[in-house]
Amino acid sequence: MDMKFGQRSDYTFKYNKQLGRHGWLRLTPAYSVKLVKEIIDSVPKDSFILDPFSGTATSGLVAAEHGLSAHCLDINPFLIWLGNAKCRNYSKAELERLKIENDKVLVNCRDIANKDNWIPEIHNITRWWCQHTLKILAALRKALVNQFGEPRADCAENLAWIAFCRLVIETSSAAFNHVSMSFHDKVTTYEIEQIEVLYKKILNAIVESASKDLAGSASVHFEDSREPVLIDGVKYSYVITSPPYPNRISYIRELRPYMYWTKFLDSAKEAGELDWKAIGGTWGVATSRLQDWQSNGLELPKSLKPVVLQILETKEKNALLMANYVWKYFHDMHLHLQNLRKSLKKGAVLSYIVGNSSFYGVPVHTEKLLEDSLKNLGFTNIGSRIIRKRNSKKELFEYCVYATYKENRNYEPQYFSDTRHLGQQLALF
Repeated sequence: MDMKFGQRSDYTFKYNKQLGRHGWLRLTPAYSVKLVKEIIDSVPKDSFILDPFSGTATSGLVAAEHGLSAHCLDINPFLIWLGNAKCRNYSKAELERLKIENDKVLVNCRDIANKDNWIPEIHNITRWWCQHTLKILAALRKALVNQFGEPRADCAENLAWIAFCRLVIETSSAAFNHVSMSFHDKVTTYEIEQIEVLYKKILNAIVESASKDLAGSASVHFEDSREPVLIDGVKYSYVITSPPYPNRISYIRELRPYMYWTKFLDSAKEAGELDWKAIGGTWGVATSRLQDWQSNGLELPKSLKPVVLQILETKEKNALLMANYVWKYFHDMHLHLQNLRKSLKKGAVLSYIVGNSSFYGVPVHTEKLLEDSLKNLGFTNIGSRIIRKRNSKKELFEYCVYATYKENRNYEPQYFSDTRHLGQQLALF
């Protein structure tokens, strides 16, 4: 195989881990800084970039590092908080004050280490941390709250909270070697002295990288990418993004420990609601809601229908659910692309990093289906290129789907009147 289509680790999150702000928190779904840089290198300096699926704010942060301006969108409050913290400039005075206040945090942590402090209601939490380590983490969290308050406001103290999130995952037994969460056989016990040393090491590294100012600016906003977006009247000349892939993996699977410990998430029900709001609806309550989901009559590319039918015809136990999921995923992406046009300048260039999928042996060519959506919506210069091979399955690749927006004031989206839920629609095929 040509090496350019190999399993390029430099085009994945692994490349980001040692790159300053990009490496503050480990998240597998984050796409490569190197890849974004390669795209942004050809972008004029006066361009305004949009990332409608912000995630860890990789596109926004790279844009800001290159002296560009960017708006990023997400529906996850934790990612919005994290993204804005990553894309903010910090003064020397702020960072010096943070170090002084953090010393007080560690003193307070020791004072309250033997008390019963709040611990998040994570299912089977002792798979993650033993009771001894949990008690110390809970004390450190309480000390952070006592000194800084909960992680919400736009301030330098958020760096301490990010360090705490990093500490939480590094002291856990979680393993990230599979698409579903797994755990090491042994849960390591940490003493308070070890927690202090590790936490200070993490925070010092974060503060050091935060001391380097960004030449441009980026901000993350709470917006659903399927809706029309208008932030400060800006029209965008470039879209650089990586939406969720159609693989029905939980949208927030790796975020849960961070979100529970920082109280951006309180219950499994809230986690399920966030997953349902993601493109396609991925997990939890989506399993039941997909059965009754109704399209809004949006006219989708004809190439989607045979793919959905093939999945349905496998007669597998969850064939209808998976067929519905694929249908809704591309429905949501088509709706996103349709409404996106209202936010674009004429001649705007799109770059979407996506992955293909397979359900019960039925290939789902994400890149081709999105190309068809773009054609139906009046975009031009449409195409895709392979970026890398994703894993050991020979048919799974990552692609860059690209297009140009050609403004057409006479274009009107077409709808059909059938709004029955997917189970009924599929039965009519």
